[in-house]
Amino acid sequence: MSQNKIWLSSPHMGGNEQKYIQEAFDTNWVAPLGPHVTGFEEDLEIYLDTNTHVGALSSGTAAIHLGLILLGVQTGDEVICQSMTFSASANPILYLGATPIFVDSEKETWNICPIALELAIQERIKKGKTPKAIIAVHLYGVPYQIEAVRAVADKYQIPILEDSAEALGSSYKGQKCGTFGDIGILSFNGNKIITTSGGGAIVTRTAAQKEKAIFYATQARDYAPHYQHSHVGYNYRMSNICAGIGRGQMEVLDKHVLLRRKMHGFYVEVFEAIPGVTVFTAPSEDYFANYWLSALTIDPVQTNGITRETLRLAFELENIESRPLWKPMHLQPIFAEYPYYGSNIAETLFENGLCLPSGSNLTEEDINRIEKVIKQVFG
Repeated sequence: MSQNKIWLSSPHMGGNEQKYIQEAFDTNWVAPLGPHVTGFEEDLEIYLDTNTHVGALSSGTAAIHLGLILLGVQTGDEVICQSMTFSASANPILYLGATPIFVDSEKETWNICPIALELAIQERIKKGKTPKAIIAVHLYGVPYQIEAVRAVADKYQIPILEDSAEALGSSYKGQKCGTFGDIGILSFNGNKIITTSGGGAIVTRTAAQKEKAIFYATQARDYAPHYQHSHVGYNYRMSNICAGIGRGQMEVLDKHVLLRRKMHGFYVEVFEAIPGVTVFTAPSEDYFANYWLSALTIDPVQTNGITRETLRLAFELENIESRPLWKPMHLQPIFAEYPYYGSNIAETLFENGLCLPSGSNLTEEDINRIEKVIKQVFG
């Protein structure tokens, strides 16, 4: 295994990040506030192109936590969460002492199933608990069923926290992901479409909501000449240096999306003649996916016993990273005791699905190595 590692999704710098970082040092703005924080927020607001307000934070998880607080979630409340997602979508529910209620996926977008969602709401209401919020995720950059999920949420007057951690650059009917929920969140972790080395953002509909989120994110300091606190606060603000990286990354965001979509196209072409292999693709032209990660499912009945593990281990032998789909939250030991509504769609996807190397910085040599392994496995 002497060849360089091909990663699933590694950071990809654009060139001007160093310029912004140097500006921060030259002006001594080495703090969790400063002109790059403000500038990065403005860059994101312009990019999202709706009447939204963005607050830059230390992580997407922090944004979910603060988003739930803004939606009024408290100890003892129930929050519905898409089961097939990364644990960061669900962990903040526990931070607040609330109870997660997990909901299955649907087959078209792999995201929260509107039918199972309504069933879950009805069953919780029968038990005397109307859920306080719905966490819906755009899995791997493919938007969830925006209109169907919103219709259910509005019917029962439950707000949506839109987890767009994987979907910056994706859109539905021309509207950018991150702007559909009552609160939205973004992530800039090192493996995302763009990165600030770590970091996230909260997307709000009003300036007052953003101001309140920043208040909580900066230790909830009351307006006073001394340090005074009337609420529990958090150290969640993004640093000026990280925001500088983000400003440089915003300059290449569209390019990164284009390159990820090109990788997805490569996988579609490679697998199109292989029975039993389905590359995860947005269901219609209404959905514009950034394809943060390209993914597929393998039906071993049609592939003569070749499974997702067969392919994953073959990649591993060639020092190429691939990874099973997110293990659904209702199957995780920490969440096993909490209610789950749906069938086995998320479970089946997990059992048969694999995420493929998808970085915007993959070289032709990398792509040739990936294709060689695929052809060796499938013949």
